[in-house]
Amino acid sequence: MGTFVISQRLSGLYKYEFTSRKGKTIFTSNDFELRFEAEEEILRLKVMIESVVFMRFRSSRGKFYFKIILDKCEVAKSRQYTTQLLMQKGVDEILRTLAVSEILDFSSSDEIFPSAEEVFSSNE
Repeated sequence: MGTFVISQRLSGLYKYEFTSRKGKTIFTSNDFELRFEAEEEILRLKVMIESVVFMRFRSSRGKFYFKIILDKCEVAKSRQYTTQLLMQKGVDEILRTLAVSEILDFSSSDEIFPSAEEVFSSNE
């Protein structure tokens, strides 16, 4: 099953990625000023997956990618694929798992792991 991962860019803007069950990014959203805007768009995508249009492209370097269009607006862009078959597998995974995917929020500035100083300092 795919997963939505919300994170914050260094610029302070928020984005989400849709990752495969193996953890590979399939597509990345546009930027959002507020975290809840990213959440709202994810929920909208999940509900309206039948209305999504996948526009397929080929880059100047010969790689394949697609853009996700919802209500005539581009909402996300895929990673680049080496073949059309791999790109189609990405689209198929979206159609199969997006509606039931979970959402993980890693946008918090709270540190998940202790700092190196805390781990490696001697308590002597």
